Amino acid sequence: QVQLVESGGGLVQPGGSLRLSCAASGIIFSSAAMGWYRQAPGKERELVAIGIAGGNTMYADSVKDRFTISRDNAKDTVYLQMNSLKPEDTAVYYCRAVYRNKEYWGQGTQVTVSS
Repeated sequence: QVQLVESGGGLVQPGGSLRLSCAASGIIFSSAAMGWYRQAPGKERELVAIGIAGGNTMYADSVKDRFTISRDNAKDTVYLQMNSLKPEDTAVYYCRAVYRNKEYWGQGTQVTVSS
């Protein structure tokens, strides 16, 4: 059974940083494309960042130069380092895995940016 478990969300002031983690199980992690998405209240879920097995990455324009996706294949974990956070980054952040043409989602972790 595939499981994705996110952690690291919380409340942070504008300009602050957080690091999200997503631990995967039930897949060959090194063969999976991993990504982070977010959904703010009243809005559709949107792509934040993706990292494929070959090391390539892609970011939404709104987070470029502030967020960094990385993965540790030895720990079956993908990370999202978020710096210079803004109130508009407030959302539930979801981890997504694409493995053998199937997609899997985590349960989400809340990130709130507020003073």
